[in-house]
Amino acid sequence: MRQSWKTIGILAVTQIASWGSLYYAFSIVAPDIQRDLGLGPELAFGAFCWSLLVAGIVATPVGVALDRYGGRYVMATGSLLCALGLAWLARAGGTVSYYGAWTLIGLAMALTLYEAAFATINRKMATGARQAISTLTLFGGLASTLFWPLTAKLDASLGWRTTYLCFAVLQLAVCMPLHLLLGPDPAREDSVPASGADRSHTLAEALRHPGFWKLAFAFSANTFIFSAMSVHLIPLLTQLGLSAGTAVLMATLIGPMQVAGRLGEMSLARNAMPQTVGKFTFAMLPGALLLLALFGGHAWTVAAFCILYGLSNGILTIVRGTIPQVLFGRANYGAIAGAMAGPSLVCKAAGPLAAAAILGHGGRPVVLLVVLLAMSVASLAFYLGAIAPAGPRAAAKAFDKSAA
Repeated sequence: MRQSWKTIGILAVTQIASWGSLYYAFSIVAPDIQRDLGLGPELAFGAFCWSLLVAGIVATPVGVALDRYGGRYVMATGSLLCALGLAWLARAGGTVSYYGAWTLIGLAMALTLYEAAFATINRKMATGARQAISTLTLFGGLASTLFWPLTAKLDASLGWRTTYLCFAVLQLAVCMPLHLLLGPDPAREDSVPASGADRSHTLAEALRHPGFWKLAFAFSANTFIFSAMSVHLIPLLTQLGLSAGTAVLMATLIGPMQVAGRLGEMSLARNAMPQTVGKFTFAMLPGALLLLALFGGHAWTVAAFCILYGLSNGILTIVRGTIPQVLFGRANYGAIAGAMAGPSLVCKAAGPLAAAAILGHGGRPVVLLVVLLAMSVASLAFYLGAIAPAGPRAAAKAFDKSAA
């Protein structure tokens, strides 16, 4: 138990620092970067989206490395690359070096953010991994709360370049040593269990199974929606008829609702199967988008949307970390979860750009909402198909029985 809390404590600190410096800080310093480097918003934000695409491309090999070597050295290497990428970004003098820095940062994201942390927890904890992942996401939710004001203060007093240099030092002096303190993982159990229900899939087996791709699409569609709305929500609400002040006030509900959702999962749903939790999580988003599409001009509807949207987004992070183990087993969790995360990270990069294209070419807000609603319904359908009784683990059990 003491070792478990040590792991959670270390990863809580490094996840807050990594999400804050690699992801959330950019929205604060982006205007200064555009002005200093003479970049248009498409190029400035395009580099950030490119980093997410890079993270998606390398997610599978990073997962394989986590399965083979554990999180201690992989995540420590990630912290080193974080420091190098942030320092490079702080010294960028033009478009080429700017994109080069974000390429390295994208690789560092794959090595240090949630997917790597979840794989590390899975390797270290034979039991209690789900509770540990829930606890970690609760701490991770504090990253924006801490780093938005911290970045704003540093940027105002030191400038964006020195701010990123400070974050590079943070990665090198705090996160890297903490990752090394994770220590070696317990010895892996290489024998194959007699029960097919407990047999872990290899990456190749998972990739051949339709349930994997259904689940990957379900997560990718949700990630696309959340990514698009995170950038365009407030402008969207003002176009629907709300004042700017009311739109901002409604949007502030989302963060607390994410935390509330994770607390609810840890307390009220701790004994429920992850598949069941996922059903409610995936079902909340279509309901929220339907409300906004039909009655978006009313403050009470927008408040209801933000509550459901925040709850769904908060719990989805936990579901994403626990479902791959339930359906495909523990032995190759890192590789399988990494392969599953790749399309989601690509969609995370594409979501804001696609939404901007719809809204920027004369599209009305309701058009974007209808597109996102259709994607959320498809996401729910694919998720239900992935966890159906004939899903991966049931198929494995049937295979083992027939082989016997």
